[in-house]
Amino acid sequence: MNHSSQSTSKKLTGQEVAEHNSKDSCWVIVHGKAYDVTEFLPEHPGGPKIILKYAGKDATEEYEPIHPPDTLDKFLDKSKHLGDVDMSSVEKEQKTDDPDELERKERIKHMPILEQCYNLMDFESVARRVMKKTAWAYYSSGADDEITMRENHSAFHKIWFRPKILVDVENIDMTTTMLGTPISIPFYVTATALGKLGNPEGEVVLTRGARKHNVIQMIPTLASCSFDEIVDAKEGDQVQWLQLYVNKNREITRKIIAHAEERGCKGLFITVDAPQLGRREKDMRSKFSDVGSNVQNTGGDSVDRSQGAARAISSFIDPSLSWKDIPWFKSVTKMPIILKGVQRVEDVVKAVAYGVDGVVLSNHGGRQLDTARSGIEILAEVMPELRRLGLQDRIEVFIDGGVRRATDIIKALCLGAKGVGIGRPFLYAMSAYGLPGVDRAMQLLKDEFEMNMRLIGASSIKDLTPDMVDTRGLSMHSTGVPVDTLGLGVYDPLVMPQEMAKAKL
Repeated sequence: MNHSSQSTSKKLTGQEVAEHNSKDSCWVIVHGKAYDVTEFLPEHPGGPKIILKYAGKDATEEYEPIHPPDTLDKFLDKSKHLGDVDMSSVEKEQKTDDPDELERKERIKHMPILEQCYNLMDFESVARRVMKKTAWAYYSSGADDEITMRENHSAFHKIWFRPKILVDVENIDMTTTMLGTPISIPFYVTATALGKLGNPEGEVVLTRGARKHNVIQMIPTLASCSFDEIVDAKEGDQVQWLQLYVNKNREITRKIIAHAEERGCKGLFITVDAPQLGRREKDMRSKFSDVGSNVQNTGGDSVDRSQGAARAISSFIDPSLSWKDIPWFKSVTKMPIILKGVQRVEDVVKAVAYGVDGVVLSNHGGRQLDTARSGIEILAEVMPELRRLGLQDRIEVFIDGGVRRATDIIKALCLGAKGVGIGRPFLYAMSAYGLPGVDRAMQLLKDEFEMNMRLIGASSIKDLTPDMVDTRGLSMHSTGVPVDTLGLGVYDPLVMPQEMAKAKL
């Protein structure tokens, strides 16, 4: 029976869908519509197991936070769209109350009021208490021992100011440009995946916050909202950039780029530090229930792809992406091209030679290669070399990772960055307080920025110069290791002689 034609006349019943609950015939309900996903099972980036868990059932709740709403329209052939389901006939699953979830709801009742958040770390602290465990694990995790993730922030603590005195700082001008766009303060909202894990509205909340404060939002490839929803949420001449994970299928990539350009995106940020996903173990330990650890065999690739909420990220990313692809990108778009995730000075020089417009010195928020250096440390190495070669005006250099204070932004600008990307703090502000949280987080940074510009003795961005910072401590790679790391957890402490004696008795 052709259900797709039948669906126009009458709705499917829950019973009809429930019969298709195996890998040989697998239907799922999403937003009141049934889909035949049998053939899609082996291709699903998260593996077939999670879909089979919902075979014959309503999968909306699990599906929604981690897929843009247009995913099924884009990736599932129209013949597999089976039509509307009479939801009153669908059996409601009896949910057992999860004690963790009950505790969380209790904590939400007693969470601090927004005005008690005085800095970006405060939002993180509140978010940790009120977010779902799986969402917190996905947002907060870093790769391996999370050394790079901590270093991203602590590296800023190794840079010291050399303030100027008796400078007229009555009027502070924080405005500048990034890739030709005038902005009110030199930071942008960098791309972070899966916004709906933290807030049901997802990335559009960040779009609205960015609009209010006249900062740029970078739209993630792996957003929970669709690209068009995020673009539709912008107002007036608001500027957005696109972050791109390059698909193995270049035609898909070309279409994404063309569509972004058509919709007015003003920058293409190609992620170059994620040919494969890093191991975010915190996320893996609390991964979405029952995802299992199936191995996705795509073309002989036997890497375990089932990595927590991040599992959907990696199966389409092209690990063969290389310098030779840059001319192709330049041929398919007029948008400025920026390489996001550059980690050494030689590659910045190479990027100039290839004619790209900018680089983001970044280690993916400490989520990829652990013990990679921080963006700010690489910046301190890159800018003197670009100046030595006379290339400093040929490329715009940005950094991201670990920025939590306006002083961090100012240090990056002193060293020659055009601006900094901030990701997690805005996610945490959004997860805890929605749009008012994002608004306050951005305003706090602006207030801090103005104060610290006065205190360092600079009235505008152009006054921030390398002689205003002391970076001699930056290359000291001593890392503070918290007591919960794997190494200490399995270390057997040495015992003293008297304790040995005691043990024998």
